[in-house]
Amino acid sequence: MVQTRAKSKKSAETISSNDDLLTEILLRLPVTSILRFKSVSKHWHSLLTHTHFTQRYDNISKSPSPGLFASYTYHLAPEAYVPFDVETPSTPPFPTLASCFDLPGVKIVQSCNGLLLCSTNRGPKGGRGALKYYVFNPTTKQLALVPPVPGGGRKTIWFMGLAFHQTDCPHYKLVCVLSAVGPDVDLYQIQIYSSDARKWKIAIQSFPASSIFPARPGVYWNGAVYWAPIPDNSNFLYFKMDSEQLQTLPLPVGFTCSYFGESRGHLHLIAYNNRQDNRLRLNLYEMFSDHSGWFFKYQVQLDALPNAFPDMICHNGCIFNVIDVVRGEEEEDTFVVLKTPKKIIKCNVHDKSFKEIFDFGEYPFENFHRYIETLSYF
Repeated sequence: MVQTRAKSKKSAETISSNDDLLTEILLRLPVTSILRFKSVSKHWHSLLTHTHFTQRYDNISKSPSPGLFASYTYHLAPEAYVPFDVETPSTPPFPTLASCFDLPGVKIVQSCNGLLLCSTNRGPKGGRGALKYYVFNPTTKQLALVPPVPGGGRKTIWFMGLAFHQTDCPHYKLVCVLSAVGPDVDLYQIQIYSSDARKWKIAIQSFPASSIFPARPGVYWNGAVYWAPIPDNSNFLYFKMDSEQLQTLPLPVGFTCSYFGESRGHLHLIAYNNRQDNRLRLNLYEMFSDHSGWFFKYQVQLDALPNAFPDMICHNGCIFNVIDVVRGEEEEDTFVVLKTPKKIIKCNVHDKSFKEIFDFGEYPFENFHRYIETLSYF
């Protein structure tokens, strides 16, 4: 017995003193264990927060998105966490945003591969002030205040977006589109903030408003920030981060965009032919990896939904919005998330099954942002 204990102790000491071996073991543990083991020692904390480990962990685990955050525009209700799996629901990463920021009035602006861009114009005592932006990792609870944009303000900033990916953009960046300062007010300017350099720089000095820049949320994918087209316009506008250039890409001919988003390295578009398409038939397209155009990926039939969820029926059709498309680890696990006036519904793309995963109750939540676990530190 004494000999066995001595061998076990020696084995444990061998593992703990060998970083390569220890890393291989830790890479196979769940996120909750990694977060807990950071407090074992300074050495373990340094090992588990190092970019080499966090990037490998995120790339190996590639765990599916466990859920999304739902919020109401005017803060009448705290944000809610909506797990995608209602049978074995995941635990919310935080009780409320206010508890993590120690500030009131915080709202999520964007979710990007596990990091959240948040904003508030409230101070610690609740008083109103200048709008401030933060980057927040809900998994690790790390928080960073974004420095003010030179020349930026509430009336000049048209768009603030986050660009982050564990492989092609491991040091997060922010893209800000603002009204160019000068005598000609019909111009925009693009500035980029790098968390690596920790400063803003002007990427495009000025471009005309006629470039149809839409004041809409952006999506980061494959080295570029994309904006969905505004109604009555058939072009996507996108900003390539490396070359710092604005480019356009057309929609499929004759179609209008109804959803636009990214999942697991795939850029998705749901579009309708205004005159021909049945709104209960979702045509889902995917972008070619070289940004050259779209190809048809899925068609999702929703004909059975109105009988199951009568709240979506109105006098001239059905009311619902697509709020997310989530690619699974396997093709057959891919699903679409829909919002009706009272429910959130999860629809499997392949077997056509559907399930209610959330009831709005008293508050009609309007904003939705996907939650992804990441160990990224900044």
